[in-house]
Amino acid sequence: MGDSSSLSSPSSPASYIHLVHRLIEECILFNMNKEECMDALSKHARIQPIVTSTVWKGLEKENPGFFDAYAKQRRETTVTTTSREANIRRLQELISDDPAKLKL
Repeated sequence: MGDSSSLSSPSSPASYIHLVHRLIEECILFNMNKEECMDALSKHARIQPIVTSTVWKGLEKENPGFFDAYAKQRRETTVTTTSREANIRRLQELISDDPAKLKL
């Protein structure tokens, strides 16, 4: 994974799903919802939104308690647009600064 274009073409489907899973975890750390995560990964990692959505739904199915608590926390916490934009920029920097950090 030498450049950001390789993010969209990993060596195997399993490694691609694992990569998307890890990036979704980063989105969650940045307090993004599914739609924000889909948008960020589409824009900054060239991951198709349907892929992000499918992996996110799989994670929700595997971890319903976590996602229920996460949704509740998001509802209870007001995050300003500026903070969300800063989070998206931080995620973009993580992806674009050193794609080698994302190696599996």
